[in-house]
Amino acid sequence: MLRLVDLEKQYATGDKALRGVSLVVPEGQVMALIGPSGAGKSTLIRCVNRLIEPSAGQIWLKETEITSLRGGGLRAMRRRIGMIFQEYALVERLTVMENVLSGRLGYVGFWKSWFRRFPQRDVDAAFHLLDRVGLSEFVDKRADALSGGQRQRVGIARALIQDPALLLVDEPTASLDPKTSRQIMRLITELAREQGLAVVINIHDVPLAQMFAQRIVGLRAGEIVYDGPPDGLTDQQLTRIYGEEDWNQGRQDDGDGDVAELTFEAPTIQVTPS
Repeated sequence: MLRLVDLEKQYATGDKALRGVSLVVPEGQVMALIGPSGAGKSTLIRCVNRLIEPSAGQIWLKETEITSLRGGGLRAMRRRIGMIFQEYALVERLTVMENVLSGRLGYVGFWKSWFRRFPQRDVDAAFHLLDRVGLSEFVDKRADALSGGQRQRVGIARALIQDPALLLVDEPTASLDPKTSRQIMRLITELAREQGLAVVINIHDVPLAQMFAQRIVGLRAGEIVYDGPPDGLTDQQLTRIYGEEDWNQGRQDDGDGDVAELTFEAPTIQVTPS
């Protein structure tokens, strides 16, 4: 379980990216963070794994307060937090298998990691995950030879081989086509359900978030302005999150009298960068 208590982030410029954010993400729940650019979504995710230092507040993962950790304690905690990046963050010249096994570097000694000598159980786990994400035939292929969707699948397997308690996902579909985006979101949610993970996904695609997330949290100017189920995200709520817009313009009748959602670009407001 992830718990944030009055989390704040103020930059040296005086700009506030997060303003007293409090929320709880239980095990097994997939939560989507939505909001305009600069709303604080990426800042929130990076504060959780301490890539960005919070200015105030507390972050708890189960019984451990992350904000108080330093040195070896912080490194040990980061092993329990898997991260999937928008730009994949793979080592291009390494193979798919080597990139996945890099998720175990925090568990093996320096020399073993230097010579890429991993325990057989780690190798077996990597083969299992690559099969699960549909890349069993790409084990020896270099990362720079993969498509965007395949790279993202490698990133998912690398995060999961850490055996995390929490999965943080930063814009996993930003560079992918609509079909691949659905496949990646479906894969993340299925794996989270199978492993009982708490998942926080920063995502701009609102219809995609509504399709796959169990819960949606809307941020605006560093504050939570919506926290509820996907079907509660009405036009009024979207306006609270993004500002005035004709939300009906992104919908069309599907011929059966039902309204079908179309992907839309959320308008941007000028606030602090996240």
